[in-house]
Amino acid sequence: MGSRSDWETMRHAAETLEKLGVLHETRVVSAHRTPDRLVAYAKGAAGRGLKVIIAGAGGAAHLPGMAASMTVLPVLGVPVESHALKGMDSLLSIVQMPAGIPVGTLAIGRAGAVNAGLLAAAILATADPALATRLDAWRAAQTDSVPDAPA
Repeated sequence: MGSRSDWETMRHAAETLEKLGVLHETRVVSAHRTPDRLVAYAKGAAGRGLKVIIAGAGGAAHLPGMAASMTVLPVLGVPVESHALKGMDSLLSIVQMPAGIPVGTLAIGRAGAVNAGLLAAAILATADPALATRLDAWRAAQTDSVPDAPA
């Protein structure tokens, strides 16, 4: 995530991955304030065994795109809600990547973070049958939790 304050949103991605039994790490890596840390993190991610990067950022939200420009790993961008424009600035900064540097962009805020965790798990599940089974069970439990009637 781009800053410590983004954790309130990004914790939902981490919690989703934890529920699915997916090993992950969390780091604060700012495209603007810690550019050397970003370069080292993104360029070293695949070599450290990472398979997908979830990058959340608010405001100018350059973190997901910059990370994607330095790795061939899939990067999933989560726009963090900003005070000034309620996350629309973050969304547009992440989703408007030029052709050639893709960033899978999710919804603004909590929903985007949860879905980023689920999408990362789905990507990983293509090569991990046990994770695919856990993901299927998670989806079935979600379906079962929806009542037939409102009361």
